[in-house]
Amino acid sequence: MNIEIIQGDITEQETDAIVNAANNHLWMGSGVAGAIKKKGGEEIEKEAVEKGPIEIGQAIATKAGKLKAKYVIHAAGMGQDLATSADKVKQTTFSSLKVADSLQLNSISFPAIGTGVGGLGLDQCAESMLNAIFEFQPDHLQSVRFVLFDPTAKQVFESVYKKMK
Repeated sequence: MNIEIIQGDITEQETDAIVNAANNHLWMGSGVAGAIKKKGGEEIEKEAVEKGPIEIGQAIATKAGKLKAKYVIHAAGMGQDLATSADKVKQTTFSSLKVADSLQLNSISFPAIGTGVGGLGLDQCAESMLNAIFEFQPDHLQSVRFVLFDPTAKQVFESVYKKMK
């Protein structure tokens, strides 16, 4: 699987799916979720909430509204307590990959799940997410892109990736 790490805006990605770092009730408040809802439209949150709540570590797909992607995969990395862990982020990443593969998608873009309100360190996040990707055996998925909002996050992900490769 091709892995790419870039700095940018996840809402601008033209991959088949983008991942929303979600809570298990799938409400879209601030951070990545808020940006996706603002640019893609309220219908994304409406469809997500109708499919929830889901277990922490699980993921569901919705249409992508006005976004360039075809789908938004809502990955529940935390519950209502807004706390996450490296294990939850790994499971959530794996679940997102499974959802994308089951939809026969070729490409997916991820944010750094759990590093905002979840409070997970960038290095722990990168290691957890990359481990899930390295362990995943896709039938269709060919490309994974990490879209990180700031240069520090990009540098941390690149550094962790080089060590793990």
